[in-house]
Amino acid sequence: MVLRKNILITGASSGLGEGMARQYAARGRNLALAARRLDRLETLATELKKAYPGITVVTRKLDVNDHDQVFTVFEEFREELGSLDRVIVNAGLGKGQPIGSGRFDANRQTLRTNFLAAAAQIEAAVGIFREQKDGHLVVVSSFSALRAFPGNLTAYAASKAGIWAFAEGTRIELMKTPIKVTTLLPGFIESEMNDDISKVPLGTKAEPGAQAMVKAIESEAAKAFVPSWPWGVLARVFRFIPASVLKKFA
Repeated sequence: MVLRKNILITGASSGLGEGMARQYAARGRNLALAARRLDRLETLATELKKAYPGITVVTRKLDVNDHDQVFTVFEEFREELGSLDRVIVNAGLGKGQPIGSGRFDANRQTLRTNFLAAAAQIEAAVGIFREQKDGHLVVVSSFSALRAFPGNLTAYAASKAGIWAFAEGTRIELMKTPIKVTTLLPGFIESEMNDDISKVPLGTKAEPGAQAMVKAIESEAAKAFVPSWPWGVLARVFRFIPASVLKKFA
């Protein structure tokens, strides 16, 4: 297995991004952490460097919806660390509203952040990997990408389905190169989007959720449902669930 030493994570100031950063710091990896909330990133970086003095942690403020900034920040990270061995496209938003409810602004923001901004990050990462002739791209989609959902989840599920297809097309294009592509499809893991996981069916707490994601990333498989139990099993039957059952999510 290839050791990916320098790892870039977007959306790293909280939730799954922060959790993965903590897991990788404990493994002795160097980190490039990006998010809008620079104060939280710097606090996290200080904590990780104190706990693991052998690692390098660099931070940048980044709004992934500023696509030019995405390319600039990724390149700055590469220059500072010397290379980028793995990029985890994690920054996302869960802000959708029912269709036709007068909240196109929320659905537009969800689609723009989870699909278009993620596509920009993929472009920036793969461009660097092509120059390096090596690298591992990780795209965080969602279990909800497997089916259309109603209500507040309509735009979210559509955006995650879209970026899964975008990542899979990228993987197929790069199959005969040294560049690897992994898409993660997490189930319900505690984060700012699922802050009260006790009310969510089959929910997973933040720390074991981050551990499961890092384990799946390290395998460098093309696709991984995380945690593998129960979501890997549920994925096999999920497409057969009647729409009337999905309607209950509205």
